[in-house]
Amino acid sequence: MTRMAILLNVNGEEFPLDVEPHRTLLEVLREDLSLKGTKANCQEGECGACTVMVDGLAVNACLYLAVRADRKRIVTIEGLVGKDGLHPLQEAFVRHGGVQCGYCTPGFIVSAAALLQANPHPSEDELAQALVGNICRCTGYVAIRQAVRSVAGSQEAGS
Repeated sequence: MTRMAILLNVNGEEFPLDVEPHRTLLEVLREDLSLKGTKANCQEGECGACTVMVDGLAVNACLYLAVRADRKRIVTIEGLVGKDGLHPLQEAFVRHGGVQCGYCTPGFIVSAAALLQANPHPSEDELAQALVGNICRCTGYVAIRQAVRSVAGSQEAGS
């Protein structure tokens, strides 16, 4: 099978890889780079568990071909953790009870981080729209929205 040379910038680190053109970013992140925080679930772009940022935009890694990510800046849930500890959104999800089983949490947090980087003061409608692609079966969404609102507009939102 034909392979393509790509250079992925994941969480600030560069990875030169040879990949088959049909492989998804999700497969490469989990299987080749051992970044397991990005979850594999529906494989159809319906649940948002695999959400990562590509050049600041939230995307479903299960639908995004790895070759499309060549030389783009990718941020996974692991990349949101800073030198000083958890990202403010990660802390807020814990503080507000936005995590239960935790499987959907990385996708929600990455989607929220992309929103707050682009718009530190989102309206309720903008918040709902940013999270519409993420599904949770445990929390009922109230605590998730409270967690994101608690960080929205703070100095740390973009860290």
